[in-house]
Amino acid sequence: MKVSLTDAGKRFNRDWIFRHLNYTFETGNSYAIVGPNGSGKSTLLQILSGSMQLSEGNICWSITNPSTKNQAMIGNETVHRHVSICAPYLEVVEEMNLEEFLTFHDHFKSFLPSLTIGEIVSIVGLEQAIQKQIRYYSSGMKQRVKLAQAIFSDSALLLLDEPCTNLDTAGVDLYNRLIYEYCQDRLVIVSSNDKTEYSFCTEKINIADYKTHFSYDPAT
Repeated sequence: MKVSLTDAGKRFNRDWIFRHLNYTFETGNSYAIVGPNGSGKSTLLQILSGSMQLSEGNICWSITNPSTKNQAMIGNETVHRHVSICAPYLEVVEEMNLEEFLTFHDHFKSFLPSLTIGEIVSIVGLEQAIQKQIRYYSSGMKQRVKLAQAIFSDSALLLLDEPCTNLDTAGVDLYNRLIYEYCQDRLVIVSSNDKTEYSFCTEKINIADYKTHFSYDPAT
């Protein structure tokens, strides 16, 4: 998987979140997006997922064709098929129990073929709560569910926004183990200011390096 940004910029109203960003993300590396709170880390992650559009510049997704070994372009309308994301602003279906929710998720984005839903539940340590409605889960348990649906999805690009939110020490250890065991051959991008969440990353991007210090000029 490869995601390339060319002279990319995003603004809300008159304020530029970032501008003139040229960067290529590739499988084989893992990336941390860092910067002050409110600086635009989550915005960049949403752009990389295809759920938000740039204000200027271009983004290009491509994936290696397993039969020809050539890079095949991915359109914006289909990139979601190759992406999984875990983020605080994304909710799970709390009216379902865990087994129902994961089965529902598997219908529109398949899990890794080597794992059953029962095995996934066991790996994240929620087998005792599999029949309980998610609404009754603690915040840490819900975060484990979010990690499970993202990390175990059969996707080439994994986006993690503050992935250890609400996790205790055991949950953080689980997170690091999941990254090590299931994400070695994928493109992983983490948005965080907590080194615990991105210690495994091989590259780091500070969103503050792409900030502008002037207001939006309609003529530019």
